[in-house]
Amino acid sequence: QVQLVESGGGLVQPGGSLRLSCAASGSIFSIYAMGWYRQAPGKQRELVAAITSGGRLIYADSVKGRFTISRDNAKNTVYLQMNSLKPEDTAVYYCNADVQATVRVLAHEYWGEGTQVTVSS
Repeated sequence: QVQLVESGGGLVQPGGSLRLSCAASGSIFSIYAMGWYRQAPGKQRELVAAITSGGRLIYADSVKGRFTISRDNAKNTVYLQMNSLKPEDTAVYYCNADVQATVRVLAHEYWGEGTQVTVSS
């Protein structure tokens, strides 16, 4: 089994910064793409940013220039540095990863439980 555990959420004022972390643990042979999604109240879950195993980066237009995704493959961890935060960034942020647990199985998609980010004065 694979677990994704997020940390780093909280309350921040507009213009502030937060750094989210997500560590994968358990039975892991290889991790492919890792990413962050968010879901605000009454809205659908949306992709925020993703990074492939080869380092290709994908960002939602709404966060380009403000958020930076990175990963530490040795630690099976993905990060999301969020700067210049706006009230509209308020949401539950979920970590996502495509993980191949063993050499004998295909990769599966896993989700963390989410961490709340609130941007408010």
